[in-house]
Amino acid sequence: MTYPFGAVVGMDDMRLALLLNAVSPAVGGVLVRGEKGTAKSTTVRALAAVLPPVDVVAGCRFACDPAAPDPECPDGPHSADDRPVTRPAKLVELPVGASEDRLVGSLDLERALTEGVKSFEPGLLAGAHRGVLYVDEVNLLHDHLVDLLLDAAALGRAYVEREGVSVRHAARFLLVGTMNPEEGELRPQLLDRFGLTVEVAAPRDADLRAEVVRRRFGYDADPAGFAAAWAASERELADQIAAARALLPRVVLSDAALRQVTSVCAAFDVDGLRADLVTARAAIAHAAWCGRTDVTEDDVRVAARLALPHRRRRNPFDAPGLDDETLDQALEDSRPDSPPDDDPTPPEGSDPTDGDPTDDDPTDDGPDGNDPPGGPTDGGTPGGQSRDLGPSDDDTGPDGGAQGPTTAPRGEGGGHTDAAPAPEKAAVAPDAAFRVQRLEVPGIGAGAPGRRSKARSERGRVVGSRRPEGSVTKLHLVDTVLAAAPHQRARGRTGTGLRIERDDLRQATLEGREGNLVLFVVDASGSMGARSRMAAVKGAVLSLLMDAYQRRDKVGLITFRGGDAELTLPPTWSVEAAAARLTSLPTGGRTPLAAGLLRAHETLRLERVRDPQRRPLLVVVTDGRATGPRGGDHLSDARRAAGLLAATGAASVVVDCESGPVRLGLAASLGTALGAQTMRLEELGAESLVRTVREAA
Repeated sequence: MTYPFGAVVGMDDMRLALLLNAVSPAVGGVLVRGEKGTAKSTTVRALAAVLPPVDVVAGCRFACDPAAPDPECPDGPHSADDRPVTRPAKLVELPVGASEDRLVGSLDLERALTEGVKSFEPGLLAGAHRGVLYVDEVNLLHDHLVDLLLDAAALGRAYVEREGVSVRHAARFLLVGTMNPEEGELRPQLLDRFGLTVEVAAPRDADLRAEVVRRRFGYDADPAGFAAAWAASERELADQIAAARALLPRVVLSDAALRQVTSVCAAFDVDGLRADLVTARAAIAHAAWCGRTDVTEDDVRVAARLALPHRRRRNPFDAPGLDDETLDQALEDSRPDSPPDDDPTPPEGSDPTDGDPTDDDPTDDGPDGNDPPGGPTDGGTPGGQSRDLGPSDDDTGPDGGAQGPTTAPRGEGGGHTDAAPAPEKAAVAPDAAFRVQRLEVPGIGAGAPGRRSKARSERGRVVGSRRPEGSVTKLHLVDTVLAAAPHQRARGRTGTGLRIERDDLRQATLEGREGNLVLFVVDASGSMGARSRMAAVKGAVLSLLMDAYQRRDKVGLITFRGGDAELTLPPTWSVEAAAARLTSLPTGGRTPLAAGLLRAHETLRLERVRDPQRRPLLVVVTDGRATGPRGGDHLSDARRAAGLLAATGAASVVVDCESGPVRLGLAASLGTALGAQTMRLEELGAESLVRTVREAA
């Protein structure tokens, strides 16, 4: 017995978004984001009960409409004489662990092996046609299933080309997904396919929470009786949906309302034009839901709040939602009677010279009086121009500024220092984040599903076959048939079926991707703080954290400065916590590089015990300097610590932050000792890789 849709307490935005899609499936589906235990799944499953019933061709496994049957239906062709059947709309659930066969369908193995007949067994996409396809924890869905889902949602058809089967059929459905953002983000391509999105959270009002508990207790005690008590409300809601669907074709989107839609989308700087289309469709659906035939400003406002938050350009760590002032201003500017903004008077408190190209005061060197931070640019590469190396922590005065070298460094360029350590500097804000290249752990792993490194798994693409060691969980049909075919005469086969024995069976080998433990080791010493270089470093690490967030990695953060290294954030799923601690990280002091590497070695050792299947990726962000008290060869200590890490086999990447016309190459030397890939800070961006490939071509 399903919990009644109308009995859900609160969650007004989620309920409205689902109802608008029920009125007009062309809106494109709903993504519900929120913390666990907020009735996301309960509400979605309750939706099917209030959807209008559908007419289907009797016996058709693909839910063809008798009034307009699919000419390519595998169960067709259908004629006007086929008997129609009315049935409730279906809600089909796609489990996160579903196989590709289960989603799109496959060859009917039983009939193929016993009767020799090539027959198609429909998948979940066929079952969801003209209904609802629900994906719980959609952000954990495997990438190859996401690709198939994207194709079907975009084309309204499913194409199956596999194992000698070539089938296509209609697959138009209302796509509904739920997710907990703490467990990772969606790929942008799939996120954009959801027409509307809502954020849900448990109510903080004690009375509302008490009502939730009260209703849940009532349902658990007597599900049938509870449903009967809400039956009249459910019928009324279903009738309202049916009436809105009937009114929908008569709703008029005037030119003025369309101008409001496009103005709002432009104001929030969304990518592409799908946002305009979805907002317009949602506004029309809302007008029909309210019983109106004209789209009003209120309809546009409601539609924008649901259609734009996941499409506006923002970092994953930014708060979701729309800015009310920007929305109000965009709607006001789009009104026909809105006066033009031609007042040349600058706003109160503004600088009248802002934006003046002649304002080139040479003393204005940036927000802190130093060189303006280059930082990552929109092109994806950090630093618009080369940064000087600046004073190291060997060459700083009492205020952290350069005072000239006091003594030449011994050893390999900065082995130790006789100068006093630089004092701690306040934390600097990170430069803008950018899209980074994918850093992978070499080889094939077997860790938890994710999106970073290659792995053998129970889900993924079929890349081969092998003899099964135990029970067969996924049969590789073609290789099984090929193994059995040479023995059919000797086995005395009769009829059309194949004689299959245990030795013929082949287990499909699947390859997917796993999530890794990405451990950041960040140099926060005085040398990194010189000339605002730390702003660019923080921007780069923040970009790597965003990448880890989207690839469902576990992350940890080690920082070293002064006299020791600190595990600033133990390995965790909360990438937001890592970003917050990185942003507030101060700089200053000497550079205990060896201590940072040894702390990383100990952290990885403990994590191997806790989670032995999760492979680590060590990211060391440093200029390669190693300094400390007089009397030690600190660079040699760092090289020995690097060798200790390399002996564990952990994959490593060194991000070289050294800049300026004269470079010592210490980070590259560290990378060699670690057996790591060494990348310059400006090479992290994905756009940098694209340019390199183009130049090489």
